[in-house]
Amino acid sequence: MRLRLTRPRFLRSGKATAGALILLFFIVFAVIGPWVAPYSPDATGTSVVAGPSSAHWFGTDQLGRDIYSQLLVGTRGVVVVGFAAGAIATALSLLIGIASGYLPGRGGEALNVLSNVFLVLPALPLLIIITSATPKNGGWIVVLVIGLTSWAWNARLLRAQTLSLRRRDYVEAARATGESTWRIVGFEILPNLTAIIASGFVGTVVFTVLLEITLAFVGINVSEWNWGTVLYWAQSQDALAQNAWWWFVPAGLAIALLGTGLALLNFGIDEFVNPRLRSGGQARLRTRSGRKLRMRVGFTPVLVEDALVVEGETL
Repeated sequence: MRLRLTRPRFLRSGKATAGALILLFFIVFAVIGPWVAPYSPDATGTSVVAGPSSAHWFGTDQLGRDIYSQLLVGTRGVVVVGFAAGAIATALSLLIGIASGYLPGRGGEALNVLSNVFLVLPALPLLIIITSATPKNGGWIVVLVIGLTSWAWNARLLRAQTLSLRRRDYVEAARATGESTWRIVGFEILPNLTAIIASGFVGTVVFTVLLEITLAFVGINVSEWNWGTVLYWAQSQDALAQNAWWWFVPAGLAIALLGTGLALLNFGIDEFVNPRLRSGGQARLRTRSGRKLRMRVGFTPVLVEDALVVEGETL
């Protein structure tokens, strides 16, 4: 008997595979970066503002520090802060967004008002004030502040979608059979929000990464080294005027590549959870008798007669 190794359905999408590989690349270097860096990012040398060479792959800065080592060490701060803040914001948006859309009466309205209040909070000025006053453990301060202030937009989206889903046939059927609220939310509503949740998480991670880099770029060091710190020194020392392209181009490419990987991963998730985007944008929906059927939005189709088949798989 021969065993066949197949990729999970999610990774059969080229976009998802490419995004996952790019993200895995940065995660690996976030873990091993400080160990494989050829130099300490703070170690000075005699070769000042030197271009790429065999000794310094990405050149050196104004103090002779190795830029390649700075990028490797700084990857951990970027990835950890981005994903930690994204996880906090996503959890809050799930809790408040779905609850405000599903719960009737004043409870849902109160949570909606809370979302509107946090929606107008200025995250960047708040971060600048807090991180300036707390120089130590600044990375975790950024995680908490961004996570606690950037959930409102996704919560609004989840609330709107929950308001649309709570009156669907399968939700009404589950409610009529006496299912608990947590069971209805967890098994009937939450699976239909997967694309919005994934998109919100990816967007928050990208926002967090850019915000952390922006803080470092304007001179507020939220961690010892990150990609924004490299860009800060390049800007403050007029790297562009010195034609020292190696000082800022690698950091900029790393930011762009990480954002591209997260966006591709988001597109792949959207294709996986949305049948209308599969098979080149056309999902093949039919019944066993061959009758064509239009798919309802979500994972739980309601069909009175015949079995539903999506791309050859019986549901």
